[in-house]
Amino acid sequence: VMLCAALGLALANPPAPHSVGRSEDVHAEVQSRSDDIRVDGFDASLQTSNGIQQASSGDVHGNIHGSFSWISPEGEHVDIKYVADENGYQPSGSWIPTPPPIPEAIARAVAWLESHPSAPEPSYHH
Repeated sequence: VMLCAALGLALANPPAPHSVGRSEDVHAEVQSRSDDIRVDGFDASLQTSNGIQQASSGDVHGNIHGSFSWISPEGEHVDIKYVADENGYQPSGSWIPTPPPIPEAIARAVAWLESHPSAPEPSYHH
């Protein structure tokens, strides 16, 4: 059953004929790697032969900032920067999807609701 599932997955998602590096990813080699782990934090970086790059730094408080990048199957450079701290994981970059703007009528309705809070409902105790 596992063999059939693996075969089905492989056939359902064949590599794109023009993809950059997809078949070469298996043979990617580490070109450089650096790991500096200290009492007050760390610095790490990685670069591979297929265009993947990663760099990160962290401090004793658990705050981390860094970036990672790769070449998409279409041959475009994808670059993501991030901060991970008490406010959570915060990625940024042109490849991060963003929500569409809130329609003006909805924004006005929300503003009106915020400026006119409803009265609390009376509570009845028996």
